[in-house]
Amino acid sequence: MGKLTKAAVPVGVVSIVLMLVVPLPAPLLDLLLGFNIAASLLILLVSMNIKRPLDFAIFPSLVLIATLLRLALNVSSTRLVLSDGYAGKVIEAFGHFVIGGSLIVGLVIFIILTIIQFVVITNGAGRVAEVGARFTLDAMPGKQMAIDADLNAGLINEAQARRRRTEVTAEADFYGSMDGASKFVKGDAIAAIIVTLINLIGGFAIGVMQKGMSPGEAVSTYSLLSVGDGLVSQIPALLISTATGLIVTRSAAQGDMGSDLLAQLGRNKQPVRIAGIASIALVLIPGLPKLPFLLIGGVFLLAASRLTEKPETDEDEATPDAAEAAEAQPDSPEAIADRMRVDPLELEVAFDLVELVDTARGGDLLDRVKALRRKVAMETGLVIPLVRTRDNLDLPASQYVIWLNGVPAAKGSSPAGTVLAIGDHLDGLPGKATREPVFGLAAKWVPAELQRQAEMAGATVVDRSSVITTHLAEVVRQNASALLGREDVKVLVEMVRRSHPAVADELTPALLSLGQVQQVLQALLEENVSIRDLVRIFEALSLRAKVSTDLDGLVEAVRNALGAAISHPYVTEDERLHVITLDPSFEQRLLESVRQTEGGQVLALDGNTVDVLVRGCTDLLEDAERLNLSPVLVCSPQVRAALSRLVRQVLPRLSVISYNEVSRTAQIESLGVVSGAYAVR
Repeated sequence: MGKLTKAAVPVGVVSIVLMLVVPLPAPLLDLLLGFNIAASLLILLVSMNIKRPLDFAIFPSLVLIATLLRLALNVSSTRLVLSDGYAGKVIEAFGHFVIGGSLIVGLVIFIILTIIQFVVITNGAGRVAEVGARFTLDAMPGKQMAIDADLNAGLINEAQARRRRTEVTAEADFYGSMDGASKFVKGDAIAAIIVTLINLIGGFAIGVMQKGMSPGEAVSTYSLLSVGDGLVSQIPALLISTATGLIVTRSAAQGDMGSDLLAQLGRNKQPVRIAGIASIALVLIPGLPKLPFLLIGGVFLLAASRLTEKPETDEDEATPDAAEAAEAQPDSPEAIADRMRVDPLELEVAFDLVELVDTARGGDLLDRVKALRRKVAMETGLVIPLVRTRDNLDLPASQYVIWLNGVPAAKGSSPAGTVLAIGDHLDGLPGKATREPVFGLAAKWVPAELQRQAEMAGATVVDRSSVITTHLAEVVRQNASALLGREDVKVLVEMVRRSHPAVADELTPALLSLGQVQQVLQALLEENVSIRDLVRIFEALSLRAKVSTDLDGLVEAVRNALGAAISHPYVTEDERLHVITLDPSFEQRLLESVRQTEGGQVLALDGNTVDVLVRGCTDLLEDAERLNLSPVLVCSPQVRAALSRLVRQVLPRLSVISYNEVSRTAQIESLGVVSGAYAVR
């Protein structure tokens, strides 16, 4: 049955096209004309019983098919009328019985139906469809942001959000299609007028000039059939036009049209009662027939007496209990808890940056944020939380703020109509000088139309969405450890349990709790170590946890297991690893100063030694960065944890790795040695 249904529509459309060129016998034409009228009536009834336009989403395509069918039937009937003077019983009945065999009556009725369809219904429906399409498209960004806000707030899940986004897109597509479908209906009305005029003139000419009929006989034979043909096609067209108007005007209804009509017209007795009294009062006018108005007035008064008037209530004042509940709801524990909840990651944009979020205007910021989440996950192994994006009218123009756990973590600007040109030779370009938000490079916001000139000046040009996304990515990387929550760790453990159940079951909860696993993973992320390889991480933790659960020991055991994977991100394309090393005697002094505290291992050094160490590392790092190199500080495993804890406080961009973590395939290139006296190049 399903295959037959799928094939029926394509076969039907092809058959309709063939009807335009292949003659049809009169009995078959009668059958198709009857089907056309019945199908149009069915479409009208369905459109009256739907609750919302999207329940009849196929309607625009159905209008096109119905219009094509009527035009094909018009062509077929015209061929029979002009060639045989007979086009079947249906057209003959409309030409003789319906209009009484009078050409003038038929033309008048045909013109009236055409005016009703073309001037009144079709024009109105087309205007409503056009306005509906425009308003629906304008409202799409707000609806999309509302869906994202509900998703980030936890009010809906990912599947519900996906379904809502699909409905919003489908609604916009539907109203856009209806705007075009109304043009089909209007074109059908114009075509019906033209075809009827051609039939009248052509039939009269054929009857008089080819068949030798008298003018009266030609009019009686051909013109009445032509008008009957026009009426047969115009009645289904009128039904489809009415259905179109009903579809596009169904706005805030909650039920079918019949139920809404009775419920809303009969909501109050008083208007129905007044209408009945006014109808009866009309009999007092001299000359008006009394019986019709008395009957109508009596029906209205009877209906008013039968109506049960429902008091009009406001949802906020429905009942005292409901009012108390409504008043208490904002202060209920659930509502307060919902407002207290802090989103891990938020992006607030000023009013003039909303266009970057609006996909209808080419905004791709949300798509880039989604891509960023995937990229960060692949690089670090951290699935960052959903980024709640919202507009803030209190922000100055072109400003954006990145919030981390309820605290502003970074701010920036992205002026409309500009691009960010990054480079040192931008004095010849107009614009506002600034600093690139991630690396602090010299930059300038230049007009977008000068992008080509900025590139020719040797600048790197970045669009506004890329600036915000890059800034967000840097904030995420710098604060990756703070974004890894206990629930996230639970998800990661369950992910490992599905693929390697023995590894996960051995580690937790038998050896380590989720909190301890979280601390280890946060420590790794804090030192820019990817946690993607969870299986090896968990295996190393299981072995170490049987000996000790000391945090530094656990972290070093994991780092030792990961080995060269830690230094791999710092290896250049030509397989070089640029390192800064420590003088052996100086490293021995550091090792002797290692002390164990509650917060982990630290270096107990005097101020002068710390200053020498920091200055030596700083100078060598700055020299390397001027050459666009990303070096690492290499030391022994015994001192690495304490040294890294010290270096992160003053030089967070310098990673500290142990000799065990150096890539064995990379070519080591030393940039200098830090000694107790100073840095030796």
